Amino acid sequence: MFERLAEVEQRYLELSEELSDPALLADQERYQSVARAHSDLQDLVDRLRKCRSVEKQINETTNLLAEESDPEVVEMAEEELALLEGHRQVLNDELRLLLLPKDPNDRKNVVLEIRAGTGGNEATLFAQDIFRMFARYAETRRWKTEIISSHPSTVGGLKEIVALIEGKGAFSRLKFESGVHRVQRVPETETQGRVHTSAITVAVLPEADEVDIAIAAKDLRIDTYCSSGPGGQSVNTTYSAVRITHLPTGEVVTCQDEKSQIKNKAKALKVLRSRLMERAIYEQEQEIAENRRAMVGRGDRSEKIRTYNFPQNRVTDHRIGLTLHRLESILAGDLDPIIDPLIAFTQSEALKNKKIA
Repeated sequence: MFERLAEVEQRYLELSEELSDPALLADQERYQSVARAHSDLQDLVDRLRKCRSVEKQINETTNLLAEESDPEVVEMAEEELALLEGHRQVLNDELRLLLLPKDPNDRKNVVLEIRAGTGGNEATLFAQDIFRMFARYAETRRWKTEIISSHPSTVGGLKEIVALIEGKGAFSRLKFESGVHRVQRVPETETQGRVHTSAITVAVLPEADEVDIAIAAKDLRIDTYCSSGPGGQSVNTTYSAVRITHLPTGEVVTCQDEKSQIKNKAKALKVLRSRLMERAIYEQEQEIAENRRAMVGRGDRSEKIRTYNFPQNRVTDHRIGLTLHRLESILAGDLDPIIDPLIAFTQSEALKNKKIA
């Protein structure tokens, strides 16, 4: 492992030297690429240097123990040595995690799609609850949430909503949320007090850049129409809404939230690229499924991942068997107690399946 780390450190030093060259600023695209690569290695190199420092202290303390005869000094040195060895183990574990292959999409923003499933009106109300949960979580992380399209239900819920969540690490934190979310509660319209079960589907897609997915103009059919719903007189009387159909795949994206047709088209293309990238990733995973399968599920929209039980104040993530009795705070956006264990489990499984020499 340490031979590989030495190579990483050498690469980090080369990138540092390149960044210090004023001529690099003239090529902004190259500068950003080098800066990103340098930043990616920063944590790894920092841990490596801390590990070396701890190793040096362990050697010094071991030598002191071999030479010292004073019982009090020996006792203190032994206590310090035990602490240092524990610290070394923690740093070594962190280094192994940092050496695991990175998900290239972790840096990306998120296209979030939520759709009501079984359960009628109750499902649309739950879809609204879950969207609000993600929006509040985004606020706590200082991410920006922008609605691309939404279709409200007659009872104030959401039949469907598509939103863009922008911020550092958005996809790395939310990527495990794809799948079926199920709710068990007594609907307001239920007179007998019976618990009903409803479900929604959530898709978390990495926002695709133009360089990720190239879309030929000939493959698109773009239709414009009058927007419906709230937005003012000008929205409802101009052809600002956009529907884009990707002819080779049949994917259809609509956007009508903006008054500008140009802005609606740009938003719709963002969603289309992300959906096409998801297709490409899925097809690639199908080819090498056993090697690239996600440790906590494939993120398939048909996979039941979580149940929110209101009578028992309980949230259960079925993939890792995690149960928390704090439903209210989770729906208020406190998602870290679920997301952190999912990430830890994934990293643990990755370490089991990948020996790092």
